[in-house]
Amino acid sequence: MSVTVRRAIPEDVPFLVGLVTHEDVAPYFAGVRATTEEEVAGQVARSLAEPEDYGVMVFAVEGERAGTATWERVNRRSEIASVGAFAVDPAFRGRRLGDEAARVLQRHLIREVGLHRLQLEIYAFNERALAHAERAGWVREGVRRKAYRRGDEWVDGVLFGLVAEDLDR
Repeated sequence: MSVTVRRAIPEDVPFLVGLVTHEDVAPYFAGVRATTEEEVAGQVARSLAEPEDYGVMVFAVEGERAGTATWERVNRRSEIASVGAFAVDPAFRGRRLGDEAARVLQRHLIREVGLHRLQLEIYAFNERALAHAERAGWVREGVRRKAYRRGDEWVDGVLFGLVAEDLDR
């Protein structure tokens, strides 16, 4: 299975909206996530306008869209980016596509964009995403205790990081 990662274009907006609003995906995203065509189109436009600082990415398998992730440079001096909104279309689950897509994105951001460090935060209740992160090479760095309100309760955020040296393990 060959996974490619590319920057989203306006024609991807309906796919992205369908993915982030899918009933098996939406509960795991932050409450402030873009979900309308207008909001997602705005993110895609920003990604195209700021290619060194922000990205809405699409994962594909044999040319077919299969998932997405975003990234944003959060520290220019230290070359740090936060990665988030990682989602695989439920139709592609169970094939470890997400693991390969994450590794392709990591290599792209560190080796091609030139970032030094990537960071990621996952809700502690999202066991599938936590297992995926570790399989994909992310290094667990800590927990942000009771950091986020989800409905009527506070939930933890699990912090992960990755630097160039981690790619070679």
